[in-house]
Amino acid sequence: GILECLFFFGSDLRTPGLMLRYDGHAPEADRMAGGGARLAVLAVAAATFAAGLCGALVTAGPHAALHQTASPTALRPPVHAVLGQGPGLIPRAAPLRAGPSDSRALPHTATHPRVSVGPAAPGPDAAPAPMRGAALAVAGAALVAVLSGLARYLRAPTPAAARHAWQMCGAAADVEAAEGTAATATAPAEPEAARPTRPPRVLSGVQPTGTLTLGNYLGAIKQWVDLQNDPDNTSDSLFCVVDLHAITAPHDPKALAQQTRQAAAVYLAAGLDPEKVTIFVQSHVRAHSELAWLLTCATPMGWMNRMIQFKEKSQKLGEDVSLGLYSYPVLMAADILLYQTDLVPVGSDQTQHIELTRDVARRFNQQYAKKMKKITKKSRVFREPKAMIVKEGARVMSLLDGTSKMSKSAENDNSRINLLDPPNVIRNKFKRCKTDSFVGMEWDNPERPECTNLLTIYSAVTGKSKEEVMEECKDMNWGTFKPLVADAVIAHLEPIQTRYEEIMAQPEYLDSVLAAGAAKANEIAERTLKDAYAAMGYLARPEAE
Repeated sequence: GILECLFFFGSDLRTPGLMLRYDGHAPEADRMAGGGARLAVLAVAAATFAAGLCGALVTAGPHAALHQTASPTALRPPVHAVLGQGPGLIPRAAPLRAGPSDSRALPHTATHPRVSVGPAAPGPDAAPAPMRGAALAVAGAALVAVLSGLARYLRAPTPAAARHAWQMCGAAADVEAAEGTAATATAPAEPEAARPTRPPRVLSGVQPTGTLTLGNYLGAIKQWVDLQNDPDNTSDSLFCVVDLHAITAPHDPKALAQQTRQAAAVYLAAGLDPEKVTIFVQSHVRAHSELAWLLTCATPMGWMNRMIQFKEKSQKLGEDVSLGLYSYPVLMAADILLYQTDLVPVGSDQTQHIELTRDVARRFNQQYAKKMKKITKKSRVFREPKAMIVKEGARVMSLLDGTSKMSKSAENDNSRINLLDPPNVIRNKFKRCKTDSFVGMEWDNPERPECTNLLTIYSAVTGKSKEEVMEECKDMNWGTFKPLVADAVIAHLEPIQTRYEEIMAQPEYLDSVLAAGAAKANEIAERTLKDAYAAMGYLARPEAE
């Protein structure tokens, strides 16, 4: 009963004293599982309560003296002599006799169907008070569990929302499973007809600093294009150039604007269609900065101290590390929450940011939205997003170190393949990339990370499966395999580079795409920002004429 009580309160209120945290997908399913699971838990709690109450009544009732004798041998026969005298039964005249370990005997009345026993002096083994206290404690804890569980059951979402939650938890990377809306833990039950029916929303972006690399393309942009072109995809996708994140580290102000335009052009050249998805620049939607400040003031510093990527990046920057780099996970949370995002395509190394975003949303909803329901007419401001893990093989490592991620900010340009590198440069970089002395090609050998990296690149750009690649390349040496990978990368990037040059030659077209995307993004973002301001108690802005 106590554990059930802690489960109900800890998972709902998230108070510091009862912080029963369940990260990942399973807790969301628990919070939204609906009637069946809650009724089962309530039944168990009710049974526990009944058992505890009966135990309390028995230990505190008129037969408590049975528990006060010196030892079990002191009653002979306890059942026949005392409890066996029910109404309508022939009274048993056999008196109770004290056992050899005790000289005392219980009084017995043979003419009455029940023996009236007065309180006896407790023997050395007697413990009636602890037994009654334990039984009452179990009953009380179970009663609290029943009441708290009943409250949660009354607030449970509809069965349709529960089914949707289980689908989302079972396959976070499956966009089709995200149809409908994912209610948060703090959202009350709503009539089915009142729920919005918009498709699930997807949001992602890439920083424009430096030239985008093959790693950016295979790990992010190509994944977006595949999602866009999936015939079963019903999502509403937004992809932005996150230029606000670009200034968390030292950057070149003269190059930032041009790099932003280049990144947007790469989005289009890679295959993103502005008729199907929304493409915009982060700083063109001012709500990103405003919401980031509101969330910064509502997020504990301890959460920031646990972020792994800040520790890694700050070591590289040394004295140049900024407060913006420290708090940029909150800006990332604002980016996601601003659009009521359902799914965020990320790599396995970025799931910590999504968990932080969920925590920030949950805390904000609990602290502000529920208290301001009369003003906002809503019990939540933000949805809690889920991570959509990109498919295996999308992570590309450095050409000079197979254990480090390919980065556009690395000092040595030979460590990466830039998307706009000409063919001869690409060939030279692969020719100089790090190799080993092993014979043949093999995948997933921890002693050969560079071999695994090049096999991964070759598989990604050719579309061949892991088995097909191994069958083709297992007996090759490095002198044969590296040119094969270089030619495959050149062939894959050639149409992208051609389309990129065409887009950059039409600045009006690029500007129109970004302007239309910013307008649509602003429309969504302003609604969320307005609710966030209202929940925190700000004076409403005058309506624009």
